[in-house]
Amino acid sequence: MTKTSRLRRQTLLGIATVAALAASSACSTGNEPAPAAGGGSTSAGAKCVIGMTQINQTAAFFTQMNEGAQAAAKEVGCELTIANANNDSAKQNSDIENFTTQGVNGLIVVAIDVNGVLPAIKAARAKGIKAAAIDAKLNDGAVETFVGVDNEKAGAEAAQWMVDKGLAKGKKYGVVDAKNSFIQNQREDSFRKAIDAAGAMFTQSVSGENVQEKAATAAQNLITAQPDLDFLYTTGEPATVGAVSAVGASGKTKIVGWDLTREVIAGLDSGVVTAVIQQDPKTEGEKAVKEIKSLIGGGAAAGFIDVPITIVTKENVEPYRKIFP
Repeated sequence: MTKTSRLRRQTLLGIATVAALAASSACSTGNEPAPAAGGGSTSAGAKCVIGMTQINQTAAFFTQMNEGAQAAAKEVGCELTIANANNDSAKQNSDIENFTTQGVNGLIVVAIDVNGVLPAIKAARAKGIKAAAIDAKLNDGAVETFVGVDNEKAGAEAAQWMVDKGLAKGKKYGVVDAKNSFIQNQREDSFRKAIDAAGAMFTQSVSGENVQEKAATAAQNLITAQPDLDFLYTTGEPATVGAVSAVGASGKTKIVGWDLTREVIAGLDSGVVTAVIQQDPKTEGEKAVKEIKSLIGGGAAAGFIDVPITIVTKENVEPYRKIFP
C-alpha cells in the first residue's frame, strides 16, 4: 500500500468514527437508566425508584395511603415498593436499610418511632437518596419534605369545635390513645390543653397501642372504671374503632375521635360517635410520591405539604360512604 493510500484510509476511518459518535448522541432518548442511589443523577429523565416504609397494612388509613402512592407512582412513572413494618420499629429501620442497600433513589417514611428512624434515614440520605415523611413529622432536616397534617394544630382545632358546639364545659372525658405513637401523643396533648382550658374535666387515658383489639379492651376498661364519662377522645383509627365496639350503640358515653371506617360511620349513624377528625391519606400518598419524583428530577423541596383535615359529623358524612362501603 502506498503512502498516499494509507493517508487516505486513515482520513476515511477518522470521518467514520466522528459520524458514529454524532449519530449515537443524536439518537439518545433521555430515558437511559440513571446511576443507582448515590450516583448523583438529577436530570428530569432520572430513573425513579422509591421505597416506602409503612406502619401496618391493616388500618384503612394506611391502606388508603398506599393506594394513593401506588396510583401516583403509576401516573408519574416511578417504581414503588412498599414494606410493611407491622407496628415494629426495629423492622422499620431494617426496611429502610434494605432500601438503601437495594439502591432506591427515593424514600418515603411513615414513621412508628420518629426518633428511632433517624439514623437509618441519615444513612440513606448520605447515599444521595431523596426522602419525604408522611403523617409523622420528623426532626427538621431529617427529610426534604413532610406531607400531612399539622397534628398539634388539628388536635386543638377539634377541641375548639367542641367548645363552639357547647360540648366541653363541665363535661367529663377520658382518652383512648396509643402511647407508642408520637403523632397520637401530639393530638392528645393539644386537644387536652385546649378543652381543659374551656372547662372540660379529664379523668384518665388508656393506650390501645395502635391495635384495634387492644384499643377495644382498653376502652372497655376505661368505661368500666369511669362509668359517668360524657365522652371519649380517641387519637387514631384503631382507638376509634375499638371505642365504638366497646361503647356500643346504646351507650351514653359519646366518642370524638380520629379517622373514619365503616364501623365509625355506623357509629355516626347511631349517634354514639359525635364527630371524627378525618384526614386524607390517599392524597398524602399521592403528594409524597410526586414530591419524591420532583426531587429526583432536581426540583426544589416543598418542605411542608399541608393536607387539611375535615371534621365529619352525621350532617356531612354522606360523601365518605362510598370510600368505606
